[in-house]
Amino acid sequence: MRVFLTGASGYVGSYILRTLLDRGHTPRCLVRGSAADLAVTDSTIEPVEGDVTDPSSLAGALDGCDAVIHLVGIIEEHPAQGVTFDRLHVDGTRHVVAAAQKAGISRFVHMSANGARPDGGTAYQRTKWEAEQIVKDAGFAHWTIFRPALLFGKPAPGQPEFSSRLLRELVRPFPVLPVFGDGTYELQPVHATDVADAFVQALTLDAAHEQTYVVAGPERLPYVEVLDRIARGAGLEPKAKVHVPLALARLGVATAGRLGLLPISPAQFEMLVEGNTGDESAFLQDFALSPRRYTVSNLRYLESM
Repeated sequence: MRVFLTGASGYVGSYILRTLLDRGHTPRCLVRGSAADLAVTDSTIEPVEGDVTDPSSLAGALDGCDAVIHLVGIIEEHPAQGVTFDRLHVDGTRHVVAAAQKAGISRFVHMSANGARPDGGTAYQRTKWEAEQIVKDAGFAHWTIFRPALLFGKPAPGQPEFSSRLLRELVRPFPVLPVFGDGTYELQPVHATDVADAFVQALTLDAAHEQTYVVAGPERLPYVEVLDRIARGAGLEPKAKVHVPLALARLGVATAGRLGLLPISPAQFEMLVEGNTGDESAFLQDFALSPRRYTVSNLRYLESM
C-alpha cells in the first residue's frame, strides 16, 4: 500500500518507516523541512512538505494513498512558539482526518497515549482522548487506535527517548539519584520495534478494526528498578537514591521543570507518579509479536549514549 505517514522524522516514526519499507509498502512522509530530516533513506520514500497544524499544506498531499498512520504528538508545550497540546493533538488530528476523508482514504491508524481519558489529570491525556474521538467519529472503513506506554529502543541522534534521556540527564551526572516519592509506581516498557510491527500489521488486520489497544510490554517494573536497569544497561553500577516527598517534588517540577531546567515537565511528572501500566493482553494476542523485555541486555544500546 501507499501509506501516508505523519511524524516520520520522530522517534517512533523512524521505526515505523523502516517497518513499512521492510513490508514492501510505499511510505509518503509528511515533513516540515525536507527529506533530510528523516533518519531513514530509501528511494521509494515519497516526502511531501507540510504541517498538520496548517490544513492548506495538506491539500492534495494524501491523494493516491491507501492508508494513513498518524503519529504527530508532543510531550511538552511551548505556547510562545504556538506548540500546544490542543493545536498539535486535537487540531492536527482533525486536519489530517479531514484530508484523508477528502482523498477517499478508508484506513486510518492513530497513535494516542496510555492514560488518555476525558478526565485525565493532564492536558496531554485529555487532548489525546479528544483526538481519539475525532478518529472514531470519522467513519473510516478500518481504523485502529494505539495507546503506547513507555517506549524504549535505540534512538537516532537528536531523538528523545525515555531511557537514554534519563541516563544522560539523571543517572550519569548525579552521584545520588533523586526519586519522587517512594519510587514504587510502576512502568510497563514496550520496545519501539514491537510498536512499529503492530502499527504496520494493523493496516490490514481485520481483528484490529475499531479497536483501541493499550500498547505495553509483558513486565511491570517499579520506577526505582527502571533506574537500576538503565544504569546496568549503560555499563554502570546502580546508584544510591534519595527520596523526595511528592509535594516538594511537585513544587520543584512546577517551577524548574516548566523552565526546562529539569529532565521532566509537569505533565510528565504527573503521569510518571500516576504509573504507566495497562492490560496488554489484547495487544499481545492480536498481533504477531515476540515482545522484547526491558532487560539489561536489551538496554545495551545505552552504552553508546
